[in-house]
Amino acid sequence: MDLRIVRSLAPAALFVMAQACAPLPNAAPASTLAPTPEAAPQDPGVVTAADPRAAAAGAEMLRLGGSATDAAIAVMLALTVVEPQSSGIGGGGFLVTADTTGTVETFDGREKAPAAATPDWFKVDGKVLDHADAVPGGRSVGVPGNVRLAAMAHARFGKLPWRVLFGPAIRLAGDGFAITPRLAATLAMAPDIAGLDPAGRALFFGADGTPLPVGTVVRNPALAATFEKIAALGADSFYLGDNAKALAAKVGTAPRNPAPMSTADLAAYQAKPRDPVCGRYRVWRVCSMGPPSAGGVTVLQTLGALERFDLKAMGPASPTAWHLIAEAERLAFADRDAYLADPDFAPVPTVGLIDPGYLAARSALISESATIGTAAPGKPAGATDRFAMAGPVHENGTTHFAAVDRWGNAASYTSTVESAFGSGLMVGGYFLNNELTDFNLDPERNGKPTANRVEAGKRPRSSMSPVVVYGPDGHLRLIAGAAGGFTIPPQVIRVIIGTLDWNLSARDAIAQGIVMPAPGALAVEAGTPLAGMVPALQALGHDKVIAVPMRLKANAIEWVPGENGKNHWVGAADHRSEGATASP
Repeated sequence: MDLRIVRSLAPAALFVMAQACAPLPNAAPASTLAPTPEAAPQDPGVVTAADPRAAAAGAEMLRLGGSATDAAIAVMLALTVVEPQSSGIGGGGFLVTADTTGTVETFDGREKAPAAATPDWFKVDGKVLDHADAVPGGRSVGVPGNVRLAAMAHARFGKLPWRVLFGPAIRLAGDGFAITPRLAATLAMAPDIAGLDPAGRALFFGADGTPLPVGTVVRNPALAATFEKIAALGADSFYLGDNAKALAAKVGTAPRNPAPMSTADLAAYQAKPRDPVCGRYRVWRVCSMGPPSAGGVTVLQTLGALERFDLKAMGPASPTAWHLIAEAERLAFADRDAYLADPDFAPVPTVGLIDPGYLAARSALISESATIGTAAPGKPAGATDRFAMAGPVHENGTTHFAAVDRWGNAASYTSTVESAFGSGLMVGGYFLNNELTDFNLDPERNGKPTANRVEAGKRPRSSMSPVVVYGPDGHLRLIAGAAGGFTIPPQVIRVIIGTLDWNLSARDAIAQGIVMPAPGALAVEAGTPLAGMVPALQALGHDKVIAVPMRLKANAIEWVPGENGKNHWVGAADHRSEGATASP
């Protein structure tokens, strides 16, 4: 990035773009850039994840002297086993790392479309497939990125040997793990996907075709063998050789929507260091993932538009506060649908989208006493009229986890296979993603191409929003992220505002419901105190306010005051999920 742009926006600007990271290696060995044992520990660290067994895997790495990045990778691998409906090595993710000096680096392990993909990838006989018809089978599968992401991050910040990170996941897959209520419920909800592949049926369904009940111990020796090979031989063993051949063949011969993917597609895949997007919200510095994720920009745009309002004085019980949050999100979502895409394929006006003057103009559209109704995208600097605005894409699933190590360095990692159990295809004991349905299935709108259309080698837009927040003293204050498709940015925004503006603990901030814009309506999470705000929100002009159940799932870590000035890390997990925290 041109440093003149960065300097022109700092320090007075609300938001700045962080300097680009240098190209990083893809090899697995630990880096000398990792924190050293001689560094004075502040706290033993903590891990938070969507499953206690995965959190324990991360804590084991911290106990062995590993870094936050080591712990996060171990969690990702363990979740491949115990939470296969949400993430794993058959999918991709985004990782944000942060250290005690304020340096933030981000890693893009988002899946890519194969070389054979065209903008009409999801058209059959000239008609665009419905989302539900596009998900199962081979056409929705992108080249997985998590293993390359893990290798790149480990080469940069890993401390333990690569093979050690696989130990907990190998044990879980080989020795067996018990089916949890959430996994059982998801199997019952999506049996056609979870059981699409014979390997999936054999793992998770009985002889009568019904999903295995809660508590059943499942062993996945194929996945254990896959892990053992990657642990011994490195990431190349996933992208080259037998695994690559099996993966490409599975996609090409899928029982639903077979599609061309070659071993060359896998061999060519690389994770990428990306520019983080960072900015100031009041006295705090917030950093997240930039494009192809739309999540970080959406979070920063929303916070920037809200900064002029005294949310602290309003408090979390104020319908006006939630109205303002939803209005700011509505504006950010409109910009997302118009401009956010893979920056290697479309000119994304990231700097313009988070420019303080632009955000002030967008904020001026928001009123405390009325809704703006339907939001239109703005015209940020650097925007082009080459692309048409497209509606939101269907997003589901996903998982977030985070770790802080004994040196105070953090890893915030969001990972996904997209829908529950991804495409339903399995290779080597893991599910393959359906991430290509995060593209706009219809490549055009009103005669213009959409920025987020399918193209060969392109990464689909995402809502994933892993964040780190620094306090005014320069110390990390909060690490957070969420799962749940387009609900991810509103969940993360709720955690940031809850902890920073409303002085809630991270646990209580996550426990709040959410109010957020949805297509044609304002959605309020049913079963929460916010559902009682429906009449007040209607009085603010929201014609259609609906209270609906939401499958939310967030995780966070915060730095909190302790007795005698001994501050410490506290993990937080969502009570709606089976999330847990663990310490070494």
